[in-house]
Amino acid sequence: MSNEERVAKIINTLDKLYPDAGCTLTYEDPLQLLISTMLAAQCTDERVNTITPGLFKKYKDACDFANADLEELKSIIKPTGFFRNKAANIIACCKMIVEKFNGRVPDNMEDLLKLPGVGRKTANLILGDVYGIPSIVVDTHCGRLARRIGFTKSEDPSKVEQDLIKIIPSRYRTRFCHQLVLHGRAVCKARKPECQKCGIRAWCDAGAASS
Repeated sequence: MSNEERVAKIINTLDKLYPDAGCTLTYEDPLQLLISTMLAAQCTDERVNTITPGLFKKYKDACDFANADLEELKSIIKPTGFFRNKAANIIACCKMIVEKFNGRVPDNMEDLLKLPGVGRKTANLILGDVYGIPSIVVDTHCGRLARRIGFTKSEDPSKVEQDLIKIIPSRYRTRFCHQLVLHGRAVCKARKPECQKCGIRAWCDAGAASS
């Protein structure tokens, strides 16, 4: 079986298993997703979603966040962890959005990476989920599954991203990464993957090795 056929089999199976896969952060606009993603670093999406309704009620746009009181913002987002750095980055990020981008979250990788606290993972999530630009979001689940399946050998998220870009058709990329997250949480867990329950086992290097 060629690599293209293998990818097609996996995509087809994941589409059946997770037809509604999407971002699990709750947001209504690009800025809300950006802030939520920054808060989600080293924190679960579920916990972030409990914080953001009140947060976004108080701070309604980039200008509000840019002018936020640092201590007050830290107290609100404290349950997400690493709140000091997150609060400082959120304020600095929104100041740049207001001053350099007319209050609008950028729609391209180059400008997104200029924002304080924004790396490729966050930028790709914004591009894919908000602006509809096919993107590979390499979080811990995506990287782990990509290595187990045999799509990459790298631990470097940037290299994993490039390896996946080479083999995942552009129209599937955004959805595919969300599906890997769901599959990683449900079946291909970090400590003990449940290969016997895995729907893509037949095309997975680690699954084959477990037989």
